[in-house]
Amino acid sequence: MDDIHKKIKEIRLEQGLTLKDLSEKTSLSVSFLSQIERGASSVAITSLKKIADAFGVTMTFFFEEQVNPNYHVKSEQQKPFQVEGSATSFVRLGGEFPKRSLEPMIVKLAPNQKKEQTFSHPGEEFYYVLKGAALFEIAGEEYFVRQGESIHFPSHIEHEYENPLSEETMLLCVLTPVIF
Repeated sequence: MDDIHKKIKEIRLEQGLTLKDLSEKTSLSVSFLSQIERGASSVAITSLKKIADAFGVTMTFFFEEQVNPNYHVKSEQQKPFQVEGSATSFVRLGGEFPKRSLEPMIVKLAPNQKKEQTFSHPGEEFYYVLKGAALFEIAGEEYFVRQGESIHFPSHIEHEYENPLSEETMLLCVLTPVIF
């Protein structure tokens, strides 16, 4: 994650874009983008998604360069990662291939983890609770989803989640579009 700022600058220059061009494509300020590229500011997942979309790449581009041409993701390749400033842990489960549209992953919520951010983006999200429970808020309505239950919704609707339990919650998540 430490090299994200370098990759952003590198791909911007490769595509012949100025910071102003990137600002117009992402609705992020030129000064903020400059701070990100210098490593002087961290980048939130929503801002990174805007930057990835502007460049025409998936968010995976910024995290790893390994491609899995066999479509098979072995357990030792499933490395957990966290987005800076978040207690949520993610493990990518999907292979790498061009034009993939699903993002399957395991999402782990820390005990008593509170809502961190409201999300809204194109696509769909599906969650199946493998362990524990999660409280989802979708368009202002709350859904308490227990182990063995699932929730599926269009992700353009504002949504967020938390773990109200004093134990870790583990979710199987499948979403579109690909974000990591």
